[in-house]
Amino acid sequence: MQIAAQHESTFTLSDGAALAYTLHPEPRAGAPRLVLIHSLALDRSVWNDVLDRLHPRAQVLAYDCRGHGRSDRRAVRFTAELFARDLAELLDHVGWPAAAIAGCSMGGCVAMAFGGLHPKRAAALGLIDTTAWYGPDAPLKFRERAEAARATGMEGLIEFQLTRWFSDEFRAAHPEVLDRTASVFVSNDFDCYAASCGLHGDVDVRAHLSSFQMPTAIIVGEEDYATPVAMAQQLHEAIPHSTLTILPKARHLTPIERPDAIADVVFQLLQQHT
Repeated sequence: MQIAAQHESTFTLSDGAALAYTLHPEPRAGAPRLVLIHSLALDRSVWNDVLDRLHPRAQVLAYDCRGHGRSDRRAVRFTAELFARDLAELLDHVGWPAAAIAGCSMGGCVAMAFGGLHPKRAAALGLIDTTAWYGPDAPLKFRERAEAARATGMEGLIEFQLTRWFSDEFRAAHPEVLDRTASVFVSNDFDCYAASCGLHGDVDVRAHLSSFQMPTAIIVGEEDYATPVAMAQQLHEAIPHSTLTILPKARHLTPIERPDAIADVVFQLLQQHT
């Protein structure tokens, strides 16, 4: 796979934490701007195959959320609102007043928080395999997941994660992708992973949804049981003028499992924005 020409750097946030990011330059004058936000315990490489399909048509900014990848691994209380503030500061740094924001799972929660807090800066939203609220038992469940990682190590969770992330057919056909994704997962700092689980357990951005006026595309895998189709349908019903795409036979990490479909829907979203 050949990743498009890019500029890689780090940026220090107002609280001293550093974000690692990749800016894929404008392919043509007036190309739309797109930010990609990854899922829990992974990094911007989640988007590699999608990015290869989108960069000829858009300027793309991908980054590692705090506590993930090559960004600073200092565990504070992580919230969707904190991560949205990080994104606003990163956009200021790269000189983007506004952009379309697409996020997968945790990244979708951050995108919704950003859209609610900075509606004029979110030109469009791509909400992929995500939800605005994980339910009343989420604080306990996600903290139990963090404690399981403490007991077994990140390696002890990987088989569970792989079956949630990818369909049976995809896992059988692409062992190299499983190995690559698992390697990112097990390299996580435990305290930052626990803080990120806390973000999931506590997130509730439902109050923002009815106010969204930007074009919004909601995408979910048909077999996703981390953020199932019912959660995507609830987003679709709550967000005015949104679209809902259900990808057959796909699970939770559709940017990796179905990059063509994700790129197509996101590009359609960019066309609405522009």
